[in-house]
Amino acid sequence: MMKSRLLGMAFAAADTLLELDVDGRIEMALGAGPCPRELVAETWSGTLLTDLVGKAGQKPLADALAAIRPNERPAPIDALVTCSPDHVRRARLRLFQLPELAPAVSCAITYEGAPFTLAIPEAPHLLSADGLLSRVRGSLGEADGDVAVAFVDVPGLATESEAHQRAAARVAAVLQASSVDGASAARLAPERFALVRAADSQTDLASEVRDAAAAEGLDLAVRTTEAALSGVAPPESTVRALRFALEACIRDGGIDGAGAAFSESLKRTLKEADRFRSMVKSRDFALEYQPIVDLTTGVTHHFEALARFGSRGPADSIRLAEELGLIEGFDLAVAEKALQQLKRPGFGLTRIAVNVSGASLGGNGYVDGLLRLTAASPEIRGRILIEVTETAAVADIDAAARRLTALRRAGVRVCLDDFGVGAASLDYLHRLPADTVKIDGRFVRDICTDQRARDLVGRLVEMCGDLKMSTIAEMIETEEQAAAIRALGVTYGQGWLFGRPASEPTVVTPKPVAARRQGAIAGWG
Repeated sequence: MMKSRLLGMAFAAADTLLELDVDGRIEMALGAGPCPRELVAETWSGTLLTDLVGKAGQKPLADALAAIRPNERPAPIDALVTCSPDHVRRARLRLFQLPELAPAVSCAITYEGAPFTLAIPEAPHLLSADGLLSRVRGSLGEADGDVAVAFVDVPGLATESEAHQRAAARVAAVLQASSVDGASAARLAPERFALVRAADSQTDLASEVRDAAAAEGLDLAVRTTEAALSGVAPPESTVRALRFALEACIRDGGIDGAGAAFSESLKRTLKEADRFRSMVKSRDFALEYQPIVDLTTGVTHHFEALARFGSRGPADSIRLAEELGLIEGFDLAVAEKALQQLKRPGFGLTRIAVNVSGASLGGNGYVDGLLRLTAASPEIRGRILIEVTETAAVADIDAAARRLTALRRAGVRVCLDDFGVGAASLDYLHRLPADTVKIDGRFVRDICTDQRARDLVGRLVEMCGDLKMSTIAEMIETEEQAAAIRALGVTYGQGWLFGRPASEPTVVTPKPVAARRQGAIAGWG
């Protein structure tokens, strides 16, 4: 009989083997206990097995005991096992019935992690969302195995009663104990948590959190979702993608919103990032060129190069690239294509503006790259204008100003794009060296009917004149708009009135407003 028991324990590869009677009461225990040096046989004999596990594990265990049959192996049950009045330990329980020991039931227990306490005087420190992202970054670089981010939503936890506050403290303790280093859990909202943990962890977070709340007499629903992070992308891109998903999760108000599909959303984001990298590497995108004309003469002054990505909207692709730190390479690829166009026979007088994200000015890479691209023919720099967009904020304006100054000294012109919309527009105008300011089309759209828009554009033109800067108004679609903009003293105009984007820079001008011949291309000055 003892031989059968020992064989059962060896077969189960468990830390503890229990033998239960038909009522689920422990008759015998072999092996190590959940706490070091504890004698299980002396402390558990005569105890119902269901009394040793947390509330969340009691019903699944009772159901499995009632349904057990010889030679059947029910699915393992994850539960918290009591190992002292104040401590529990995670465990996986496997039930089986040896024919020679029937009707007794055997239970193999495998412990996971060290014992920890649920009885705590106050909530442990939890990270913020930024703190969690920082911990993810460290874990991706230092963890021995793959890591994952788990989200836990506990509706009803934020009620301001003593019992709920104690329950919240217990939940925080459980989540910290479940995290990869015991300190990587965060509270994103009053009832929403996230933690970094091992990707292969078997811990049933929902059950443990329910047990923590039940210890204070609360019966709370718990929802969880998880996304593996390691090995799917470079660590920095993964952290950026996670930030994007975290912000969506917080903004959308819970796991039933963005969080319910968090894992799939993160995978899609990382897949899109890989697609974008491949597109940049293969230069698998097109440029179209829209004319920008001198409003006094009607002559084409230069062209703006606009990126096209097939059916996907360029704004979505650009935003993704900025969010995931991929925009610098793309901005250089756009500049490279535009320079190739400038070098083609028949385009020796053409000038082209290319967009550069504010994020690309966060380091020296873009400026150094553009100067390398033009090193063999430095005279071509005088035919390039870079439009600094405000879709992503310039992190260090003083450093960006130094980089733009280097470009201007090399002969490249600088334009501040979409002026008047972003919160930093005036700061950019004050601190970034530039030759031109592009007025956002939202002011131009209503220029004929909105006196405030006319006043704002007029003041901006005066200010730019004082600063020796020219101005461009975009989204001009009618002669009336062109006339109103011209009357305010704006230097250049862009919009469908003057020409739509085309695959090559094509000079299309309206009726001349001065005695200059049509089709000419003016210089920058």
